[in-house]
Amino acid sequence: MSKPVVAITRPYNRANKACEIVKELGGTPVLAPTLDLQPVNSDSLKELVKRQDELDWIVFTSPTTLDSLKMFHPEFLKTLNCKVAVIGNKTGRVAEEHGLKIDLIPEDFTAEGLVREFKKKNIKNQVIGVPRTLSARATLVDGLEELNNDVIIAEAYKSLFPMDKVKVEYLIEQIKNEEIDAITFTSPLTVENFFKIVVNKREISKLLSENILTVAIGPITGRVLDEYNINYIYPDNYTVRDMMELLFKVLEGE
Repeated sequence: MSKPVVAITRPYNRANKACEIVKELGGTPVLAPTLDLQPVNSDSLKELVKRQDELDWIVFTSPTTLDSLKMFHPEFLKTLNCKVAVIGNKTGRVAEEHGLKIDLIPEDFTAEGLVREFKKKNIKNQVIGVPRTLSARATLVDGLEELNNDVIIAEAYKSLFPMDKVKVEYLIEQIKNEEIDAITFTSPLTVENFFKIVVNKREISKLLSENILTVAIGPITGRVLDEYNINYIYPDNYTVRDMMELLFKVLEGE
C-alpha cells in the first residue's frame, strides 16, 4: 500500500515525537490537535511549592507538569527532597532530565496502576503532592486518599478546548473523503473534544469503526470511544511508540 496517512490528535507541544514515529515507520502524519495545554502558575501550585518541605512523595502524571514547574518555580525541582512517582516512561525521562530520581513507576501507565503500586507497597499516612490539570480523573487522588494519605492537589496546567478548530474540521472532511487510514487518540479529552467539533457524530463514528483504523493509547481512552460505539485497538504497553507500532502492524496485515 502507499504511505499510510495517520491522524494525530495530541496537543501541539506533545505531538512532535508521535509525528516522528509515524514517519520512521513509513507513514504520513496529519496533525490535528483536539486539545491545548496551557501551563499556569495557580494559587494551588504556589501553595504546593510553599509546602515543599512537608512532602513525603510527589506524583508527576505528565511532562507538562514538569514544564510548568520549571517555568514558574525552577528552584522547586532543583531542591525537591522527597520520593518521586511518575506515570509513564516519557514523564520519567523528563523528570530525570530535571535531575530527579524516580522511586516508583507502575508497569501499568495509568492512575489505577499507580494506586495499585501504592497499595502493594503499603504507602500510607504520607503527604503527597499531585500537580496536574484539574480536569484529570479523580481516580488517582481518591485512591491515594483511601490509603489515608494527605494529598495536596495543585493545578499546574489547563487542558483546554483547541483554540484552532480549523485543522480538526479539515481532518473531519478528510475522514469523510477517505483520505485518512488511521486515527490516534492519546487521552479521553482528545476523544471528547474531537466529538464536540464533529457535527454528524453518528456518521463519523461509523467511519471510524468501518473505514479507518482507530487506535487508543490504552483502555481508559478506549472507554470514551466505547460511548460512540467505535471499534478500536490499543497496545499492551500504553505508550505512543507502542501505539504506533501496533497501528502499522495491523495496517500491514501482520
